[in-house]
Amino acid sequence: MDLKVLVVVIQRFVLSHFSTAVVILYCFNESIRKIAIAVNVGIVRNMRLQFCLVSQAGNVFSKFLRIPNCSQIRTKYKYVGETAQSDGTLLGDFRKVMHYMFMTELVRGMGIIAGHYFMEPATINYPFEKGPLSSRFRGEHALRRYPSGEERCIACKLCEAICPAQAITIEAEARPDGSRRTTRYDIDMTKCIYCGLCQEACPVDAIVEGPNFEYSTETHEELLYNKEKLLLNGDRWEPELAANLQAEYLYR
Repeated sequence: MDLKVLVVVIQRFVLSHFSTAVVILYCFNESIRKIAIAVNVGIVRNMRLQFCLVSQAGNVFSKFLRIPNCSQIRTKYKYVGETAQSDGTLLGDFRKVMHYMFMTELVRGMGIIAGHYFMEPATINYPFEKGPLSSRFRGEHALRRYPSGEERCIACKLCEAICPAQAITIEAEARPDGSRRTTRYDIDMTKCIYCGLCQEACPVDAIVEGPNFEYSTETHEELLYNKEKLLLNGDRWEPELAANLQAEYLYR
């Protein structure tokens, strides 16, 4: 008869809570069997097999199994949608009335908004205000000159070779003194990925990426930069370009 009772208990465990039955079967031993036999059969049939009713077995397996206390009420948490509750005292009733009458949550939210009104804004009024740029910022390309006005580019074509987007096209010819000069230096800005490899590969700091990022156009052709356009950018941004290169010379 005891074995039949145990079989009924296990069957109800499996039908109601499969996962709980797996845990109990794992912990099945002589202590569990004694607890199941000791419990009244009528109570076992109606308990819907909540694992919390055999919590005493957890004392035996406390080293291997942590049994949750389902009857514990968490009082330190405020759940979403929870309204003010009275604790039965006069002060509790007064707090509940004040909560509904004066809409304390609404007032509290408005107070947060009013506090942010007096804080310094996190945004700027672009384009009238502009934030600082790093000396490593990679913007519009430019070709630089020496202080004497001579072009820095020596037509080594390292930038053309290293460009992963193949956006640079260079043509060169020999000078009367035997050195080389560029006759064509084109950059397709629609292909450029602004990786900065061309600037790192250049041995004479001729091709650089400047601080200008406001060069949107209405046509595709305007983004096909030639040598004259790049030299013009270099003349325009030379002070900033020289300062940025000087600030980063230790890391290049």
